[in-house]
Amino acid sequence: MSSAVIVDVVRTPSGKGKPGGGLSGVHPATLLAGVLSELVTRNDLDPALVDDVIAGCVTQSGEQAFNIARTAVLAAGFPESVPATTVDRQCGSSQQAAHFAAQGVLAGAYDIAIACGVESMSRAPMFSNAQGADANRGPIAHRYPEGLVQQGISAEVVAARWKFDRAALDEFAARSHHLAAETAAAGGFANELVAAGELTADETIRPSTTAEGLAALRPAFVNEEYARRFPEIDWSITPGNSSPLTDGASAALIMNEDTANRLGLRPRARFHSFAVTGDDPLLMLTAVIPATRNVLARAGLTIADIDAYEVNEAFAPVPLMWQHELGADPQRLNPRGGAIALGHPLGASGTRILATLVNHLEQTGGRYGLQTMCEAGGLANATIIECYPEA
Repeated sequence: MSSAVIVDVVRTPSGKGKPGGGLSGVHPATLLAGVLSELVTRNDLDPALVDDVIAGCVTQSGEQAFNIARTAVLAAGFPESVPATTVDRQCGSSQQAAHFAAQGVLAGAYDIAIACGVESMSRAPMFSNAQGADANRGPIAHRYPEGLVQQGISAEVVAARWKFDRAALDEFAARSHHLAAETAAAGGFANELVAAGELTADETIRPSTTAEGLAALRPAFVNEEYARRFPEIDWSITPGNSSPLTDGASAALIMNEDTANRLGLRPRARFHSFAVTGDDPLLMLTAVIPATRNVLARAGLTIADIDAYEVNEAFAPVPLMWQHELGADPQRLNPRGGAIALGHPLGASGTRILATLVNHLEQTGGRYGLQTMCEAGGLANATIIECYPEA
């Protein structure tokens, strides 16, 4: 069976997801159209050959409603014959899009597909599509009579149960900014970045960040009701050790390996293994652990075989918990920084992380990379890729 390969993967810089942010003046469909156009242009690919475009987007309301993938395909100038669909697996939406695209290639349904994602958190604010969501609690109240909680509270519970104190969380957050700043200064992100609007570099990275400076920030989720329900919480989650609201888009060109060879395109990596799993929807952020174990088992690999692992930094306790439970090498964890520094544009984060992972493996001579993403509702995707050696 021919492999599903990554021919190219790109992303916009991360813009601050608030009014005045570097990408806040750009319509989200235009953001996504920009990375789609870049993929076909820099690979000299006729867009009419693309069998499907699968885009992740979480807040599908306002400017991000009505199948934004199709709007972006048309805005990018692709032929009207190119179809597109938008998927929502919460924070893992574009990672799931990559799974769907690659699995479609492996099944023989596609020769060429694009997996992508977009989120403009400045223009389509988080939860703006949640009107009436409280009514959804009724059908599961018999299972969770006390109710589920928002992710910030879940992060507090995880920090408490894994005994990560505030200092450890802030130190990890400062590390994320330092590694991202070092990579940016060395040009490590250059091959994955596509300018958007007037923004040419990530504006979420703060090179001067220190753990001492982060220690001055106040906890973001203090709540008396939850304090009574979870007395173990020490209120350690702050804006500094969480991912910021972010605008951005990303996209990956995925093909049948034989098709890539026929078109004279060099694959950069292949999809090795996939997993998606559910876990406790109250803790919510912990599914990255069983998802990783599942994908390693499917791959026939151990954590020691993986050269770099990208665990989305929605909140600092998530990668720290994952590292502890998997016995992973901390030097291989988010080696270029993560979402705390590079931002978390929800629907775009999966293929954003893929872009960073592919480039890191290429630039360091690594073979295997693993990425995993916690998702609302206690879900997680995990993906293992294998980088092709330089020709």
